Amino acid sequence: MNHNTLSKRLERVAAQVPAGARLADIGSDHAYLPVALMRRGAIAAAVAGEVAATPFQAANRTVADNGLTQHITVRLADGLAAIEAGDDITAVSLCGMGGETIRDILDSGKARLNGRERLILQPNGGEQPLRQWLVENGYQILHEDLLRENRFYYEIIVAERAEAMTYTAEQLYFGPLQMQARSPEFLAKWQRILREKRKTLASLEQARQAVPEQKVQEIVQQVKWIDQLLA
Repeated sequence: MNHNTLSKRLERVAAQVPAGARLADIGSDHAYLPVALMRRGAIAAAVAGEVAATPFQAANRTVADNGLTQHITVRLADGLAAIEAGDDITAVSLCGMGGETIRDILDSGKARLNGRERLILQPNGGEQPLRQWLVENGYQILHEDLLRENRFYYEIIVAERAEAMTYTAEQLYFGPLQMQARSPEFLAKWQRILREKRKTLASLEQARQAVPEQKVQEIVQQVKWIDQLLA
């Protein structure tokens, strides 16, 4: 993967960035996403934010090597602290982190959001708590995608501020739009998770050490939901 050839996962993310957006790519790593979009003429400007020095330096190199320092600003900053008032950001992407990490970044930095941005989120697991945060903070889920790449399943969640939506616990667990679409990848993912959950329950029953009953009941409930989903 490089700025010319994005991974299949990042191509799906790129497809959700509105044309002409001013993008903040948080946790940008090598800045491949904003550089690719800028080279395609798909966005107007970008901020690439990185909290760690090594990827920050890599992002700077990618931007400079492509002659885009006038259009993409690389900042060493923690989470949404990379966004400054004058950036006029209209889209924020956070990719390749756990859902809880993305949630925490959004929550700790929400004062940096103006409420008009499109959020394009690609969590590596932890989708349920991330969806919960979106709902609690006045966001509506506009689009959900799921793909398999290198044996892993990746979800993409796109949200914008809108009228409050009410989602059931199952919808937050599976994804409200994923439940409607029922793509082959979606069903395959949950068939695999069902097998894993059943193995976990079987091993918990055999475990000698006491397991909190709440934890067991949580897994039992999830197995029930997945069974109903796949029925």
